[in-house]
Amino acid sequence: ARAWRELLLAPFSQVNPLLCVPSQAALPSWPAVVSVAADGVEVRSGGSREAAALPAGVRLAPSSCRGLGCLPGDGLHLRMSLRRPPPAADLFSALRESLKPQKNYDFYCQSCGDIIVKDRKFLRVLPLPSENWSALVEEWCCHPNPFARSTLHPQHDDCFFGDTFFLLNSGNESHKSKENTRVICERCKTMLGEKVSSDTIKYYITQVIFQPSEESFSPTPRSQFLQSMIAQCLMELSSAKSTFRFTITGDNEKVYILIWLLNSDTLLVESLGSSFSNNGFTQFGDIFMPSSGPVGTWNAVKVLYQPCIKSRNKELADAWENDIGVHPLKFPSETCLELLLILGLNTNALPPSLQRMNSFQVRNSFV
Repeated sequence: ARAWRELLLAPFSQVNPLLCVPSQAALPSWPAVVSVAADGVEVRSGGSREAAALPAGVRLAPSSCRGLGCLPGDGLHLRMSLRRPPPAADLFSALRESLKPQKNYDFYCQSCGDIIVKDRKFLRVLPLPSENWSALVEEWCCHPNPFARSTLHPQHDDCFFGDTFFLLNSGNESHKSKENTRVICERCKTMLGEKVSSDTIKYYITQVIFQPSEESFSPTPRSQFLQSMIAQCLMELSSAKSTFRFTITGDNEKVYILIWLLNSDTLLVESLGSSFSNNGFTQFGDIFMPSSGPVGTWNAVKVLYQPCIKSRNKELADAWENDIGVHPLKFPSETCLELLLILGLNTNALPPSLQRMNSFQVRNSFV
């Protein structure tokens, strides 16, 4: 029997997740018999039998099965209730909370692993106000802005966190490009951040990994790391500011992507190791998702997005930039293009009926 791959998209502890069995791996003849149990799904046709199990802790409610059908180009679709324990309270822990005062940390280039800052201990790890804080002060104060000439620059023992970056005192570290203020990795020449003053460097969270000095550096695939950082960023901002629409802007001030966060509690379940993985719908592929055995599960966020390169969706992008309900996120321009490529690859891996919602494209990014 030919192996087949399942794709399950569902919010935690809620009903009606969608199970999709791609048509290329579906049964060779009809009619087919679909059997649903609490721990998996089985499909029989003629003399062939295909089965897929769910991971421990995830259970289906067979009596709730509905919407069974076969969509041309997609394969077999069915919906049913899903039972799963709620996620841990710290599942989406704030990035800044992972950096503690009074501990020694090493900072690495995420792309090549070259060490950037070694054995740095901070006395203070503090969040920065939002980027438009100065304008808000002027709105609320009945006298001239007392902070108009103030700058929030860290001292040597400080680390300040923004939405997509952190600020460090440059100390003796020097990765500044001779041509401009871009801060680059000396080994792989990847942009890491920007020099914002004579003694302050802005490092983007998508470019740098930090960890306690006593731990050895363990590389993470670039795509996996980038997806995780962006997903955590969207989660933190949507929770703190009730914001669900974002513009992804490069360091050249151009808008590259519009993102609309739909679900932040999505669970992805995918059967791995099948011969079908090299053909048809593959949610992430080996380069995008870490292997976790015969059945993989990932916590993910579901987003809608629109590309804005080469003047695409310019009117919508202009409208979003002028909308106070949309939050801007700034990254290196090269990183914006990386993210756009990952979004497109993931969308193309989905069954055709799940690739679009209205004029937006659909994307699942694991955390």
